[in-house]
Amino acid sequence: MTATAGYYLLPAGTVLASMTYNTIGLIFGLLILVAVRWHRPARPWAWILFGTGMILSVVGDFTWWYLEHIRQEEPYPSVADVFYLASYPPLIAGLFLLQRNRGRDLGGLIDAAMVATGLGLVLWVFVLHPVAAVDAASMLERAVSTAYPSLDALLLAMVARLLIDRRVRTPSTDLLGMAAVLLLVADVAFSVASLYFDYEGRAMDWGWLLAYVLWAAAALHPSMAADTPVVSGPGRVSRGRLVILGLCSVLAPVLLVIPSVGADTVDRVVIAAGAAVLFVLGVARMAVVMAKVRGQAVELERLANQDDLTGLHNRRHFYRALGEALVGSRPQVVLLGLNRLRAINDELGHLAGDDVIVQIADRIRALAGPDALVARLSGDEFAVLVRDAPEGGADAVAGLLAGAVHDPVDTRGYEVLVGAGIGVAGGADAAGPAEVLRRAGVAMFAAKQSGEPYRRWAPGLDERSVEEARLGAQIRHALAERQFQVVYQPIVVMPEQRVAAVEALVRWHHPRLGTVSPAQFIPVAERNGLIVELGAWILQTACEQLVRWTVELGPDAPDRVSVNVSARQLARPGFAGTVADVLARTGLPAYRLTVEVTETAVFDGGPAVTALHELRALGVRIALDDFGTGHSSLGLLQNVPVDILKIDKSFVDRITEAGRHAVIAEAMIQVSNGLGLDAVAEGVETAEQAQALTRLGYRLLQGYHFGRPAAEPEFARIRVARGLTVPGAAALS
Repeated sequence: MTATAGYYLLPAGTVLASMTYNTIGLIFGLLILVAVRWHRPARPWAWILFGTGMILSVVGDFTWWYLEHIRQEEPYPSVADVFYLASYPPLIAGLFLLQRNRGRDLGGLIDAAMVATGLGLVLWVFVLHPVAAVDAASMLERAVSTAYPSLDALLLAMVARLLIDRRVRTPSTDLLGMAAVLLLVADVAFSVASLYFDYEGRAMDWGWLLAYVLWAAAALHPSMAADTPVVSGPGRVSRGRLVILGLCSVLAPVLLVIPSVGADTVDRVVIAAGAAVLFVLGVARMAVVMAKVRGQAVELERLANQDDLTGLHNRRHFYRALGEALVGSRPQVVLLGLNRLRAINDELGHLAGDDVIVQIADRIRALAGPDALVARLSGDEFAVLVRDAPEGGADAVAGLLAGAVHDPVDTRGYEVLVGAGIGVAGGADAAGPAEVLRRAGVAMFAAKQSGEPYRRWAPGLDERSVEEARLGAQIRHALAERQFQVVYQPIVVMPEQRVAAVEALVRWHHPRLGTVSPAQFIPVAERNGLIVELGAWILQTACEQLVRWTVELGPDAPDRVSVNVSARQLARPGFAGTVADVLARTGLPAYRLTVEVTETAVFDGGPAVTALHELRALGVRIALDDFGTGHSSLGLLQNVPVDILKIDKSFVDRITEAGRHAVIAEAMIQVSNGLGLDAVAEGVETAEQAQALTRLGYRLLQGYHFGRPAAEPEFARIRVARGLTVPGAAALS
């Protein structure tokens, strides 16, 4: 803009003004080539052609300066027009290269053609035909005068194709469009002024100068380095685009309304031809839109019936296929539910979890066979539909899947074990696909609970499910009616036999069923989630009881209370905060509470181990229950914060016999002592077992020998001697 203003400050018609004009054009033309070197665009040859076109135009300017100032001639047309006209092909070719990767955007190409046709009609009626019809002009003069706006229109059509789709527009392409518009305006104005008004001077020079500036600015802008993205079809048609296309479509009849235009036979012929072209282009545009709609319909159908992650069929497609198979055939369904997907997502991230799902899907697809239909029903559930096969065929598939799923999966540098429950159900007597899937789901959960490779549905499983549902409802009622009771079993320190701690246990006294075993209702509460509410009540009750005993019994009160915590509770966000709230409400110091967890509850890591670290930070002690019976007992000691190991009863039962049981028990106490942990031997039922364990170094014992669980244990009586003669003393640390 400054360069253009400076040019107009110089005296018109002087050598200095002409040289300034030519120098401006040359500098900005060379700047395009410099920008290519600077930004290194994805399509350098397009910008090299732009620079070449500008330099050819500048050569035309210098030629005109030579003719005007050296030879004192002002011919029209002249040799300068050769260079001016020669500058257009490189510019058009550069635009073509710039958008070469958009060749599949047929809709954009048609839209640009409609704009070019409409613009061509306007130029013909108001510029090209009037110029060509001037009798005073020579044939060469008319040809050159019409060539400029014609080439400008072609150039603008190429730019229109680039600008008409917002998905590929950049500041650089916008500048190119402005430069092309200025060229068209300046050339049309010059042609009209030269033929009608005997134009002389520099009134139109600003248009060409600004075009130079804008071409260079487009090249210098950083956005020129970006390649225009590949597009597969017309994008969203904006309102502005619709308005432009609509105006172009009605240009032909509008032009015919103008009296001077409608009276000319040549104009009518050209307008009729233009209208025909616009009509054909409009029909083609509609065909492109319809093809796009059909393609989108196909894609929507695919998305509606296919799982994006694995490429398998989804629940919708599987449900429909199962319903069709139930008509006149005996389909079998194999339902597979992964076990550790949530833990993998928590530990390794969702990308690793997705990779595991994809690999498992590939295994299932490969083993199911070509005639089976495989689907992913939900995040961690897959189903295989075996059509027209005997029960043995589906069982064979289930057996293959059980082996494949339990093989390790390599993901992101880790080898993980997934595991799954597999259920098999037939549809011979099922009422519909929902019933078949329900049966397979019942069998799958039964397989998970029992640890079997797979389980086939049988009516007995439904009875068990119904009974479990009934028991779950009764648990909910029992919580509301306060039918549960917390009882306490002493943990004594040897040889004094002083009660060092108690373990809080829950009992259910049903008014009709009598005493319900924890082995019956605890697993049900785990599965239906009621264990969270039940566990919170046990924790609150146990802490309140220990505070009460401390006040009432003084030194005879136990030092600590142990409360069992389930995997479901540990996995619940904010569990440590819940414990902290209970301690605050009851006034029990954190060090007097011990949380007992099983090895299986923390084997998967993740939130459970995090919760234990948070509890340890509060000052709560952690006990690992049933130690020695889990997956990797010693491995857990490296990752889980543990203060106490509770040795499982199975190692205590035969402790009085010589053999491996005594060796294992002795090894466990040595591990405990070496790690600075307390060890509690569970299930002590006889004095002989107590003596043997004490000789091995165990100082904390628990079992019926010292007292059965009771709501109010008689702590003073427990200290009565039981015939033990083991010297030494120890205290619970």
